[in-house]
Amino acid sequence: MLKYTLMLLVLAVCLSIGAASPKAMAQDPAAAEQQDGVAEAETEIGIQNPCLAWQYRAFDFWVGDWDVFDHEGRYAGRNLVSVEENGCLLVERWNSANGGTGQSYNFYNPATDTWRQLWVSTSVSIDFEGGYAADGGIALEGAITYRDGAQFPFRGKWTPNRNGTVTQVFEQYDPSAEAWSPWFVGIYRRVEDNPEASNGEGEDTNTE
Repeated sequence: MLKYTLMLLVLAVCLSIGAASPKAMAQDPAAAEQQDGVAEAETEIGIQNPCLAWQYRAFDFWVGDWDVFDHEGRYAGRNLVSVEENGCLLVERWNSANGGTGQSYNFYNPATDTWRQLWVSTSVSIDFEGGYAADGGIALEGAITYRDGAQFPFRGKWTPNRNGTVTQVFEQYDPSAEAWSPWFVGIYRRVEDNPEASNGEGEDTNTE
């Protein structure tokens, strides 16, 4: 009887050791599923925000609170560009010196490896896309649509300058002249670097 009892104890110990071993856990579907769940959670923690990848950050040089001047140095308005949706979206909020407003959504599309902007104001809407320019900027091309239904090819380019400013150039295609013509050229200066500008005072727009 004692011998039989000792054999049962030894068997129980062996079974408990086997159940706790990695091999036994691998053979147990429930244990394997639990392990997979832990691995997935660790992976998710490691990539909490896919929009931190460099492709999503290529337009970050445009992020900020800006005073904008036209090509002749006149104050054109103020533009706030913010990072939203955990870095997956740039939102532009424009207030012109004459009281006009407008907004745009800007985002990177991984399926096409392009940037896209959707702009809406009371006078026009613009939808264009593109990518990285050779000088480190962003160049987009698409169409501008006016409220009367007229639509024309349109393109824009944002270029970061060495002094921290950004140059923005918009052009509209004129079918009658078969040529591109300037639509707006602006120099962006950060508000904190240019406190008097928001009062409508222009300054030198040299970007060197």
